[in-house]
Amino acid sequence: MCGIVGYLDKSGSGAFPLGRTIVEMLKALDTRGPDSAGVALFGGKINGRLILKVSLGEKGDFGGVAEEVSRIVGDVAEVQATSRVEEYLRLVVDYEGAAPDLEKLIESAGEGIEVVSMGKSLEIVKQVGSPENLDTTYGVSKTDGTHGIGHTRLSTESRIDLSHSQPFWAHGYPDLAIVHNGHITNYHKLKRQYEQYGVKFYTENDSEIIGIYLARGLSAGASLREVMAASLEELDGSFSYLVATGSEIGFVRDPFALKPLLYAETDEFVAVATEEIAIREGFGNGFAVVEAQAKDLQLWQK
Repeated sequence: MCGIVGYLDKSGSGAFPLGRTIVEMLKALDTRGPDSAGVALFGGKINGRLILKVSLGEKGDFGGVAEEVSRIVGDVAEVQATSRVEEYLRLVVDYEGAAPDLEKLIESAGEGIEVVSMGKSLEIVKQVGSPENLDTTYGVSKTDGTHGIGHTRLSTESRIDLSHSQPFWAHGYPDLAIVHNGHITNYHKLKRQYEQYGVKFYTENDSEIIGIYLARGLSAGASLREVMAASLEELDGSFSYLVATGSEIGFVRDPFALKPLLYAETDEFVAVATEEIAIREGFGNGFAVVEAQAKDLQLWQK
């Protein structure tokens, strides 16, 4: 029952601002998933610097934890900017090392600390509650950028908390995020295989496996299109997922077309959503909306 949305601004005209458009699309789907909401937005690069979004835990002294995380990061990177809203710490850093090493260092600062996103243009924010609450707390609709994906969740198998909410960042692989509606039925088998290679899982949510799968394929040298195509053969179940990187956005629909997905493309934009109402809410009328077919794969460049 989850709702997923995606948007790429093709023209750069600003007619459909990224944050506001994604929020409006999600609001149209909030009855599909009242448990949590989240967005992954891609903005302009900040002089090649790395943007970190860190969850400081579920409760406690967020200010004190933020200071400790900032101090630890400052030992290995040049911190250019810091800010905090509620349990989220945002850092902009100059860092030359490996992303997994920085992630591990940050999360060693205390129990419950999690790097929610890392990238030169990616920023994820998500929380328990509705898309409207997410926007009220974090001002998502004021965020500019080129493309993004969003999710509103109805939990059917795992906990309702920030970590289990979507989008999921592909931990250790910068600027790669996914949202998913459906079930990956060979999740437990793949999880056991990946854990033998030292992959850390943060949740019991089967959607998490998609980001890990894609990141491993990209790390092995495959293109995003190639690894998305392979996922149609290697991921079992009923699913539709969206994936976004710093330069691409696309979707895959399962071989049986069991989970709904529709999209529209004009000279100005690409829009994808679980239901047509979300696309109409974000962009109005005057263009065609088509249903993705079984085993459909679409990928667009920024």
